[in-house]
Amino acid sequence: MKRLFIVFIFISARLAAQEIDVLLIGVSHNYSNYPKQDFSEIYRKIEQFKPTAFFGEFLSKEDEQNVMDYWCKKDNLNRLNILRKNKDIAATQLPKSIDSLKKLCLKYPNDFKLKTDLAHAYYLNQDVSNGHYQYWQVFNHLKQTPDAKLQTYVDNLLSPGLDTTGRSMKRLKTSEYALIAFPMMQKMGIKQLLPMDCQDYDLNWNASWAATDEKFNKFRKDTSAAFKKELKAKLAQINNGFQKYDSIEKSSAKVTEWLNTDEASVISASGDFFLPEMYDLKNFPKEEMLSKIHWWIMRNEGMCNNVVNLSKASGVKRVVVIAGANHRKYMQEIFEKMPGVRVKNINQIK
Repeated sequence: MKRLFIVFIFISARLAAQEIDVLLIGVSHNYSNYPKQDFSEIYRKIEQFKPTAFFGEFLSKEDEQNVMDYWCKKDNLNRLNILRKNKDIAATQLPKSIDSLKKLCLKYPNDFKLKTDLAHAYYLNQDVSNGHYQYWQVFNHLKQTPDAKLQTYVDNLLSPGLDTTGRSMKRLKTSEYALIAFPMMQKMGIKQLLPMDCQDYDLNWNASWAATDEKFNKFRKDTSAAFKKELKAKLAQINNGFQKYDSIEKSSAKVTEWLNTDEASVISASGDFFLPEMYDLKNFPKEEMLSKIHWWIMRNEGMCNNVVNLSKASGVKRVVVIAGANHRKYMQEIFEKMPGVRVKNINQIK
């Protein structure tokens, strides 16, 4: 018994000491309205980094099942109900079905009907990240090699035309996953996308947002003449920032690189949190705003903890983390303070 205890302590110490290198990429969730994007440098840097795992902004299947409500819970449940009606698999049989389909997909890598079956099983298991990865491979294949029989099979089993809201199959097609993560995962032979999102505080975040908006709208109407000029100047500064943001999105072939700059982070944050120098204006809803920031930071801390804990549990040491652009600065600052973690954003890789 004493020997087993010593072994357990040794393994625990090794896990705690494991160092993790993180390549953090702040992204857009929808590239459909941008000029044709040039991802060649991003692809090169990812290859140069040599990751052994990718993390995406999805909940784990356990959190998806246990979190009672968050911004796309209803959409995910709607997809789940549709797919169960198309073809149900008993919950007790899902792990066995997934394991069997994974082995078959490895044996027959060009059988896209099998990949469709695996996507369906992952979705039923509420593993959305990997359901999407398999569906993307099928969708990408059909885009390059049209196959009416396969398309009918996909439509009957997955009903992609009905999955149009939230983190949907429709959204996937022009997302950071279809354009950055999945092509590189496929090229590098990485079979699964690991989940890192945290929605434990979504209800708190929404309550703080609503309270801030309500009081800010009242503040804006009631601001004394002495503060109106200053407030107007600050709001104009925010608007000017977003005009530049819009201009880059409409003209640049390398939007992602710009999204990872400090300039983009400041502009993006001002959309949610205004400007810090506004907080001390008389009657500004500072307490509500600080509450809103608190819950945003809590979510980002949860995401970083999920990356580190799952990396350690999986034994991976070099990971690419894909997150919405407004997460990048917060997550990078959090990772930088975590022991045993080294982090660089995509622009810091040469």
